[in-house]
Amino acid sequence: MSLRQMEYLVAVVEERSFTRAAETLNVTQSALSHQIKALEREVGGRLLERLPRGVGLTPMGRAYLPHAELAVRSAGLARRAAKAAAGAEGGELHVATLHALAIGALPPVLARWRHEFPGIRLHLHEYLTTDELRDHMGRGVADLAVGPRPAGWEGPVVSLGAEEIVIVVPRDDPLAERTDPVRLTELAGRAWVRCVLEPVIGGERWLDRECARHGFRPLTAMEVQHASTAVRLAVAGVGVLACSVHVARATAGAVAVPVDPAWRQEQTAYARVELTGAALRFAEMCRDGVFGGRVFEGRGDGREAA
Repeated sequence: MSLRQMEYLVAVVEERSFTRAAETLNVTQSALSHQIKALEREVGGRLLERLPRGVGLTPMGRAYLPHAELAVRSAGLARRAAKAAAGAEGGELHVATLHALAIGALPPVLARWRHEFPGIRLHLHEYLTTDELRDHMGRGVADLAVGPRPAGWEGPVVSLGAEEIVIVVPRDDPLAERTDPVRLTELAGRAWVRCVLEPVIGGERWLDRECARHGFRPLTAMEVQHASTAVRLAVAGVGVLACSVHVARATAGAVAVPVDPAWRQEQTAYARVELTGAALRFAEMCRDGVFGGRVFEGRGDGREAA
């Protein structure tokens, strides 16, 4: 089986259509179908099946796909790494990250990258959860990931520093006038906007754990999926919100109130191979320009927003 055949299979699955996959690959549909059939003959069974609304995977195809994806994306990673080692300034860089970082901390980095390295095209892959981000990085979707430290990751992991977690309120909230950090006990009677994708530590949701440490259980006003939605609801006065300071600052009308003791979340850059060339430069740009290279000091007592 050839790498090209695997690439064709991955394209059909992603597009859920032979026609659209052929257009994406810039080949004829007949040539694409011929290569898929040749691959199926070699593996000894059907990988794809026609569905009422597109094309899907057979059980054999579902077992085969992750390995094909890894092979295809690893080949792309190898090509980009070789160009970087040769000092080539052209090409592209694939970065995977969380949606909350993509709308909060990373836009200034992306703008600076475009200004300083216009010849290197940047592709951003966004995910909702740290598990999803880690899983796709393991399948070779990008050259590097930017996000919280991944548990059990076998490749290189570089600490970028710590991101502050703050309380978000609207401008007319009494807390908006505070010049000193708020203690969590002061929020015992307030309603909260919660994200369903909030981190879980030791089987307990992070905010529940934090509030329990201070003697109360948070009252949930509303739960949403996306950080961008949650911060807008907090600005509208639905409830207070705990989120990254970068997300808060990127939202009009949001007031970020620091917490005492401070909440901080480590952010890292990680990859399947050592960071070199464009990937290394991007990680350094994140560390120096956004997270400031602040040393993360996890206390192991649940206070870090891991």
